[in-house]
Amino acid sequence: MAKTFIVRNPVMTLSETTQTLITTILDFLILGGALGVILLPSIVYAAFLLGAVLSSVAFLYVLLNADFLAAAQLLIYVGAINILILFAIMLVNPQKDFQATRPSEWSQYGAAGISVLLGTAVSQVIFQTPWVTPSLRIEANPLPILGGHLFSDFLLPFELISVLLLVALIGAIVLARRETSMGDTQ
Repeated sequence: MAKTFIVRNPVMTLSETTQTLITTILDFLILGGALGVILLPSIVYAAFLLGAVLSSVAFLYVLLNADFLAAAQLLIYVGAINILILFAIMLVNPQKDFQATRPSEWSQYGAAGISVLLGTAVSQVIFQTPWVTPSLRIEANPLPILGGHLFSDFLLPFELISVLLLVALIGAIVLARRETSMGDTQ
């Protein structure tokens, strides 16, 4: 059975001013990187900025003393998903000229309306939910508990996500091979 203890001193012993300063810097890095992902015309730069955003989120986890989440963020999102995105960019045929299409005015109004509705719904959920303050009791080693929940309570979603990722990977390989075989015949 895992030992429980009350957290009296946080693991990170930075002053409050230093934590606030680092958090503010990371927040600006996240916002700037996210804007760069959206606004830059080069998809390669956007992919690298996405990696910077995901790394900054991992450093925020470090500031919150969530070392496991920080490591998972770096390994899964920066190390795997972002590299997968970069490989997909490399597999795209750069010789094709893609014509940028401007969305119609009605689709822009529709997107704005849906965004307002979703924002209203999320704000209603946030303000009407009775948030529970977590206790300060923390397990000495929460990883066995996390693993137990992952493979018991959340086994079906875990397996569905793994199958979905496998299908996406196979689809990317099939599309890449189809493009190369079409290029060879022409």
